[in-house]
Amino acid sequence: MLFHLVLVASAPQLPKSIVNAVTLILEENGYTPTRQTWLSQDKALEITLDDTPNAQTHEKLLAILHHAKIDHFLVPDAGRRKRLLVADMDSTIAAEETLDEIARACGVGDQVAEITKRSMRGEVDFNTSLRNRVALLAGQPAQTLASVRAMMKLNEGAKTFVKTMAAHGAKCVLISGGFTYFTSFVAEICGFHHDHGNVLEMKNGRITGFLEEPILGPQSKADLLREYCTKYKIQESDALAIGDGANDKNMLTMAGMGIGYYPKDVLRPVTPHHITFTDLKTALYIQGYRDDEIYVEQPLGFEDD
Repeated sequence: MLFHLVLVASAPQLPKSIVNAVTLILEENGYTPTRQTWLSQDKALEITLDDTPNAQTHEKLLAILHHAKIDHFLVPDAGRRKRLLVADMDSTIAAEETLDEIARACGVGDQVAEITKRSMRGEVDFNTSLRNRVALLAGQPAQTLASVRAMMKLNEGAKTFVKTMAAHGAKCVLISGGFTYFTSFVAEICGFHHDHGNVLEMKNGRITGFLEEPILGPQSKADLLREYCTKYKIQESDALAIGDGANDKNMLTMAGMGIGYYPKDVLRPVTPHHITFTDLKTALYIQGYRDDEIYVEQPLGFEDD
């Protein structure tokens, strides 16, 4: 069975010295590369192997690659390109934690941000923490949401990632513990086919401090992944899920390829794939996409012109 070791540099170029060092480590441990392919010239390299390196060899590779700030991934050739993408929004596709930004605009940023951090680390039950954070917004003007949305930014490579997978036939779904007010907007800009989030209750132009039930939480994300697999007759092994926090854990472990994007520590043990130094385009290189197959993204932000 073939495997691919994918190296993606955070610097403009992947140093030849690093490539040589990786090749030497593999050969010294009995893993002879069958070929090397540039997915992105001088930036993202795929090294094909006949077998997967053992834990000892991987630790040696990790030591030099982490020091050089190079993301690396070991993936089987079979089923490499995924047919379903399920993505978290806040701090994954979008740069912000939108609830934290709303709270900051409302003058309760510190209290909400602290609860968010504890929730993302898995220290507080998600549903409880979300209710507590939303309660702090009670009475604030609904117009605050529009001002936060106007300032939102996408993480680098977001549109490239989604639009490329969609162009190659994948179904793309945005699933967030955040609010539908933002998920619908981000989904349209990035090219997601579907989006899901929580509904923030409004009355008389003000935030009530409550959410419409049921709350979309960690298990809901996994349940929706399974529902879309059924809907489109896709195996869970053919799904890619990406997220950054504890509430993404269930969907990441369910998907055939779970990727932690600058993941919180709680996510690192549950998936071998972590984007730590590079951008969302890396999730395409993991699947073997070459630059000539990839959508060319416009400058950061939500503009397409």
